[in-house]
Amino acid sequence: MTRLELALWLCARLALLSPLALGAGITISPDLYRLLVIETGLLDASRFAAAIALGQAAPGPNLLFVPLLGFEVAGLAGALLALAGFLLPSGGLVLIVARLGAAHATHPFVRAFRAGVPPVSLGLLLAAGWLIAPATSDWPRLALCALAALLSWRTRVHLLWLVLAGALAGAALAG
Repeated sequence: MTRLELALWLCARLALLSPLALGAGITISPDLYRLLVIETGLLDASRFAAAIALGQAAPGPNLLFVPLLGFEVAGLAGALLALAGFLLPSGGLVLIVARLGAAHATHPFVRAFRAGVPPVSLGLLLAAGWLIAPATSDWPRLALCALAALLSWRTRVHLLWLVLAGALAGAALAG
């Protein structure tokens, strides 16, 4: 396949996965891993994990890993088409659902949907972490992540302090 064909192929796959990105773009990373690393071999696990890490570390929306994966697979066209394939279907769906949800806020289906999305999103985030962790971390780093998650959930410690503490601990573990 040429780079343009790869970019179009990835765009089509992301358009199918996009509506499943409940709560955060990272929730589709297990499916992207299966598709790009396991099934097609377009990326190896370390390149996939590096793209995810860089996309998550960069300031801005958490979906920045999508164009990075597209760039890794098919260059600039891959980055642009991956982003378009990810944003357009889910963006359109969000507009439709938001309008219908606002118009029918008391309907039992809308209430059930709003109650059901957070646990599904959390489960997808945990699946993404479970998939990416072995390629990027060892047990001390995983313990550090778990501690940071617990502290952010159970205390009022500002997230920037946790990020700083994690960076210092990570530097100490690396050095």
